[in-house]
Amino acid sequence: MKIALAQINPLIGDFDGNARKIGAVAEKARCGGASLVIFPELALTGYPPRDLLDRPAFVRASLPAWDALARASRGLSLLCGTVCFNEESRGKPLHNAALFFQDGTLVTVAKKRLLPTYDVFDEDRYFEPGRTSVVVSCGGRRLGITVCEDIWTDPDYLPRPLYRIDPVQELRAAGMDVLINIAASPYHMGKAAWVGKLLQRHAVSCGVPVVYVNQVGGNDELIFQGRSMVWNARGECTARAADFAEDLCLYDLDGDTGDRRPALEDPTEEVLEALILGLRDYVAKCGFRRVVLGVSGGIDSAVTACIARLALGAENVLTVAMPGPFNAPESLEDAQNLASALGVPCAVLPIDTLFHNACTVLAPLFHDRAWDVTEENIQARVRGLLLMAVSNKLGHMVLNTGNKSELAVGYCTLYGDTNGGLSVLGDVPKTLVYALASVINRRHGWIPRRILEKAPSAELRPGQKDQDSLPPYDVLDAILKAYVEERKSVAEICAEGWPTDLVRSVVRRVDGNEYKRRQAPPVLRVTTKAFGSGRRCPIAHGYRED
Repeated sequence: MKIALAQINPLIGDFDGNARKIGAVAEKARCGGASLVIFPELALTGYPPRDLLDRPAFVRASLPAWDALARASRGLSLLCGTVCFNEESRGKPLHNAALFFQDGTLVTVAKKRLLPTYDVFDEDRYFEPGRTSVVVSCGGRRLGITVCEDIWTDPDYLPRPLYRIDPVQELRAAGMDVLINIAASPYHMGKAAWVGKLLQRHAVSCGVPVVYVNQVGGNDELIFQGRSMVWNARGECTARAADFAEDLCLYDLDGDTGDRRPALEDPTEEVLEALILGLRDYVAKCGFRRVVLGVSGGIDSAVTACIARLALGAENVLTVAMPGPFNAPESLEDAQNLASALGVPCAVLPIDTLFHNACTVLAPLFHDRAWDVTEENIQARVRGLLLMAVSNKLGHMVLNTGNKSELAVGYCTLYGDTNGGLSVLGDVPKTLVYALASVINRRHGWIPRRILEKAPSAELRPGQKDQDSLPPYDVLDAILKAYVEERKSVAEICAEGWPTDLVRSVVRRVDGNEYKRRQAPPVLRVTTKAFGSGRRCPIAHGYRED
């Protein structure tokens, strides 16, 4: 029995387009000798549809595409995720479901039992959980069907089991021969390796192969890695699909052999590929073709420009250098050299006149008050104005170039360098930005050495350096990781050896700048805790850590 793992990149709400893709891939699987083809969770609707699910018309519009799935299953069996209505009179109106077709006929509907409602997930907001686990017969084998979270149940592997039922053990007791899991599991650093170990544990403990089919692609801030896998009962990975690309991976159940694509091993290279995919899909799925970004001669804008070049091609990237009164001449030179290396245009729009005119207009209201951060922010906002004007006139999406370290502590200007349609590096700490630059230069050599070596600076006042206002980035990033991603308390972070005053200062800045992050663009998620939908802190509150 040959099984095809159909790792596809759906577009949310494009039912006809997704169904056509499913049909084309099913035909390819059939030609490859597969008797069963498996698609990801919610492959027909796209994941996550979020509050589109609150519109009954959205779900009704997806139902005619079921006929296309039935046609695609002629001559083989097909398992695919979608949404269906809850036909009972109580409970949430929808189910997250897996449809199982055989030779043109819908045989069964398996409903997701465990609904994640944490971090970026809020499935309990929309879905009613299934009540029974489903086993189906296919090719003389009994297939246990689970949907994503249904397998997140191993009490000895998970830090804290979240559910009181265990669909995997129920299926084991029912006598399955193969455990199948269809998933739309968002990426973060190290996620695929972690999932692989979970699958391995289930395969060994249940004594059956585990077939895992994961979505690939970017949807809003979420990135899906793919890397669909098969693990056999001996705990060996016998099939593996590609990272960050659509793929059709064939697995021979009888011979326990399958396609094995190379896996990304270096975590920095993994993040780079994730950001490339996330940016490419966000731009395309939002209906854009080209992007524009400001290049300052600094490391963040350089790395963002390189990722844009890799994701979209040089012909779809416009860079804009906006020198001001405090920029060193070398900064413009570095920005232009970067653009030349990338093969992208670099427009030069000096901001001196706009900045001085703004200060002149405001002078009567400011009553000769001393220069302060106000004038620094005016420069950043003038740059934001110019980029948005280019976007409006030329139709390019503005890319935000800020990093996670700056966004965390509010070292950015609201309506200035926080502008943009997408934040490419908003979940990338500054130290990881440098690591990404190293990988990019190892592959392509695009970033001028001076950009890599100069001290980071916003260049908004004479002699300004980031370290005048912030701790060294390696120190800052370690504290931010502990506080934001690991959710440790001030006391726990200080117990790791960091000075108490420093930790408290960083934490105060993180907590005090939620209002900026709430107004920032969507952030591509690559860590376990990104700013955005997965971190929902109030702006107005009175809680402060001692």
